Amino acid sequence: MKVKIVNRSQNSSPFYSTAQSAGMDLRADLAEPVVLRPFERKLIPTGLSIQLPDGYEAQVRPRSGLAINRGVTVLNSPGTIDADYRGEIKIILINLSQEDFVVNNGERIAQMIISGFKKVEWEEVSLLDESARGEGGFGHTGKH
Repeated sequence: MKVKIVNRSQNSSPFYSTAQSAGMDLRADLAEPVVLRPFERKLIPTGLSIQLPDGYEAQVRPRSGLAINRGVTVLNSPGTIDADYRGEIKIILINLSQEDFVVNNGERIAQMIISGFKKVEWEEVSLLDESARGEGGFGHTGKH
C-alpha cells in the first residue's frame, strides 16, 4: 500500500527495520533538546504528516526499549491518527522514571503501525446472546 507523506524533518521517513516488523520508528524533530522531568509529559513533534486511505488508521505506540530502559512511554497509547487528519504527527511522551530524560533531535520516541478497520452500525436490542463467559470481567477469565 502506498501512503503519501510530507517529511519536514531532517530525519529519514519512517521505515521497517526488519522484513517482519509491524511498526516503524518515529523520531523527534527538535531544534534543541527537550528535558522531560520525572512524571512530566510533553508534546514532541516529528515533522511528519501523512495521508492514509479511507478505512485505515495509524496507531502510535511506545517503544519497548525506551519504556523498560528509561521509563518513558507514550501517554495515550495507542494514539490514533485518522485518515482525514493532515496535520503534523506529534507524540505525547511521559517520563515515569525518577530521573530527567533528555529527548534529542532524531531520537526514536515511538512506533507507528498502519492498520485497517471496519465501521459498525449499531443494532439496538434488549438482550444479548448468552456466552460461556457471560458478564465476568476484570480478571474473571482463568478463574475456576
